[in-house]
Amino acid sequence: MRLNRRAVTHYEPMDEAQALAQEALAEFDGLIARGQGLKVRPGQRAMAACVAETLAQASVGGAEEDGPTPPRRLAVVEAGTGVGKSLAYLVPAIAVALQRGTRVVVSTATVALQEQLVRQDLPALAAQLPTPFRYALAKGRGRYVCRLKLERWLADPEEAGDGEADDDLLAPLSAEREAQRLAWLHARAADLAHGRWDGELDSLPQPPEPAWWAAVAADAASCSARHCPLYGECVYFERRKELVGAQVLVVNHDLLLATLGTRQLPELDQCLLVLDEAHHLPATALAQWASRAGLTRLAWIDQLASRMLRTALEVECDAVADVPDAAARLRAALQELARLAVQTWGGALRHRGEPLRVRWPLGRVPPGWAEPLRQAAEAADALLAALRALGAALRGAMRKQPEEARRLAQLYAQLGTLAPRLEATSDTVRGLAHEPQPGQPPLAKWLTLTPPAAGGDGSVRVVAHASPIQPGALLRARLWPQVRGAVLTSATLTGAGGRFDFFLREVGLADDPDVTTRVVESPFDHARQGELVLAGVTADPRDLPAYQQAVQQALLRDLPGVRQGALVLFTSRAHLRQVAQALPPELRERVLVQGELPRAQLLQRHRERVGAGQPSILFGLQSFGEGLDLPGALCADLFITKLPFAPPDDPVGEARAEWLRASGRDPFLELVVPATALRLQQWVGRALRSEDDRARIVCYDPRLTATGYGRMMLAGLPPFRRVPAAQAAPLEAA
Repeated sequence: MRLNRRAVTHYEPMDEAQALAQEALAEFDGLIARGQGLKVRPGQRAMAACVAETLAQASVGGAEEDGPTPPRRLAVVEAGTGVGKSLAYLVPAIAVALQRGTRVVVSTATVALQEQLVRQDLPALAAQLPTPFRYALAKGRGRYVCRLKLERWLADPEEAGDGEADDDLLAPLSAEREAQRLAWLHARAADLAHGRWDGELDSLPQPPEPAWWAAVAADAASCSARHCPLYGECVYFERRKELVGAQVLVVNHDLLLATLGTRQLPELDQCLLVLDEAHHLPATALAQWASRAGLTRLAWIDQLASRMLRTALEVECDAVADVPDAAARLRAALQELARLAVQTWGGALRHRGEPLRVRWPLGRVPPGWAEPLRQAAEAADALLAALRALGAALRGAMRKQPEEARRLAQLYAQLGTLAPRLEATSDTVRGLAHEPQPGQPPLAKWLTLTPPAAGGDGSVRVVAHASPIQPGALLRARLWPQVRGAVLTSATLTGAGGRFDFFLREVGLADDPDVTTRVVESPFDHARQGELVLAGVTADPRDLPAYQQAVQQALLRDLPGVRQGALVLFTSRAHLRQVAQALPPELRERVLVQGELPRAQLLQRHRERVGAGQPSILFGLQSFGEGLDLPGALCADLFITKLPFAPPDDPVGEARAEWLRASGRDPFLELVVPATALRLQQWVGRALRSEDDRARIVCYDPRLTATGYGRMMLAGLPPFRRVPAAQAAPLEAA
């Protein structure tokens, strides 16, 4: 690899770009040739060549004034299971970045995948590539403890937890659970003090209760950064220092989207971007830009106003003059919205006796709601403006009075604890009031009403939600204009016929002239290695009780034949529990159910059983249907109880389907079938993880062969040997 560094503000002419791509590919070839357990895979090399060409041709930085428009290049690559896509994108991306004096940001779907890259793949590459490079893992602030918050909780738990009981979004803790939380916090403080814990959520041996962690997790709103007296001991900022000199940064999709425009990560037009598990990006975008807020339990508003007024006296800030009036107006407006909700839907709630969700058709604001929504938005904005001015005054005071930094930082944290609730309230009421332009999609808008809790104050809890419904539009507006060179990859990006149309629409890249697509086939011999048993039960899936009973009987017939490791995937937790409870004792002993143990312990026990030659059967839901690596005998049998359609009560999906129908389009064929097909491909991908694996896949859903859309999904699956149920050999003979 040449050692000269090209200027980052220029792009490569075509001949130089080709030479750079060839050098990057030669780096990949050299790595494979040196061995270290690697073998030549034509598909992997083809993907590496695509990555090298794409990133070498892309501009990094802006064009000279009055100069030519710098080229922008994005590649969408479906790499079948077994291709080895991590190596195929890491080596050429790192090689191109080092040559051009820039950096690579690799974004994955989950923290677990980040950890895999940073703990396994990148250390191996750093030891083998001839040119040194540094890498670092970047996580969101909320995955690290805030020492100042922890100190505050241990000093005064009642003050630290002030406002929690009034939060519609949190389940209140009982006295016993509160005592357990305090004991847990004391233990974590001791672990920190004695070096037994590094302050990261992901390094805890057991995941804590969400409310326990939320009490002490770092967050931007309550962080005074360099002004904090504990800044020198801050775990989050210590980790951020590791990012400064790294040429490869490993992030996740949530963090990537949450930090757009904040400079917490490298500017995307100044670096190269790889999006692994890119099929998750649309859902991440919808979740990132959705909002929710409680319309009841509003004591936090008065608490925030009181804290703002007290703090303003400390720092002589006159921006809070209107705070009492704005707080009163916000409270009154939210109370009116809650009253309207209970007045309109309280009868249905009482009839149900359980939480009720109400979605506004086509996002239209009901009569009487527009004015209180407007008033709530104006009052929230006034409070936000005062809060920002007060925050700036506090930071200034900490600079001028370092001897008062600890006390002032605590005041800043007290305000910051409630600030996210105010921001969420502002976002949500503005979302509820939003009226789209003609032809534009509406927001999904809904309320959840929860009946009074036993022993509570007798009031109904009301939470409001607002969410975009078109992820492609969000990403096209907010992400892609910043990106100059990127590779998006996953094992499942195409539907039947190898077409990327659905994914490109979902991710906001349809009709983008700078995008190229590529399918890299899996090296597996699916027809030799795997068998797909089309074991459709006779019951109609639309008759859910009858269908679930039929699948239960089929599983009771087939599971005793499992001799190694098996995975049974369900679309419903209730159905999973129903089948687990129906198992005879001798079969139940072989079954490990998702949720009964932490995921890591569950999988470890599964591996131990199979390793000891015992049968072991995992029962799991959607999260076990992808990202779960069970090679060899760990998943010799895979059972799919039902086609993995999205839950029918998803309000965002409902709103999107409603809008498509109103526009004269078919949401089932345009949205539901393609999304289910990709999810089914992910599920089926759990069966074969290496070229030596053998597996049998059993699908009980008759729609896979009996319907046109099912046959479309079937056509998109790998070419396993397909066997009708009547012709399948007994399971134990497979």
